[in-house]
Amino acid sequence: MKTEKIILGIDPGTTIMGFGIIKVIGKKMEFVQMNELILKKYDDHYLKLKHIFDRTIQLIDTYNPDEIALEAPFFGKNVQSMLKLGRAQGVAMAAGLSREIPVTEYAPLKIKMAITGNGKASKEQVALMLKSLLNLKELPKNLDATDGLAAAVCHFYNSGTKVGGKNYTGWASFVKQNPKKIN
Repeated sequence: MKTEKIILGIDPGTTIMGFGIIKVIGKKMEFVQMNELILKKYDDHYLKLKHIFDRTIQLIDTYNPDEIALEAPFFGKNVQSMLKLGRAQGVAMAAGLSREIPVTEYAPLKIKMAITGNGKASKEQVALMLKSLLNLKELPKNLDATDGLAAAVCHFYNSGTKVGGKNYTGWASFVKQNPKKIN
């Protein structure tokens, strides 16, 4: 078993994509990086998807993550927003799978529960807990970056367990676990 690994966490979005990276050594995690990709300035939804894909590939090529954790889209009332969010997630997922990196999705509730012990925690509560857990000096202005970091930390806490997350190791794995999505 590998004793050191890098986990890339992504909070996909069409206005801001948050991401965070941790290094796991044995049973300890270390903060590597967190940031966000601002997409508000682009009017074209397809251009936003291209930027999400390109930035995810750039992160993969720079940090060589062993695993990727994504926040799964939540079910809202606005179907169009959900569709756009699902596309953003799919593009980030495709970037990881194109490099044959295992991808796991986590529901927002599960991520919040893993970080704070409360599935209904606010973004601020999650960010403050991450600041404490990872000894962060300061938090970013937008909390989308901490949401991406939270996905990575949630994945670390769930390593070795298969509870609530969907895990894909490549396209074949995705197709096998989602036969109804393939026509």
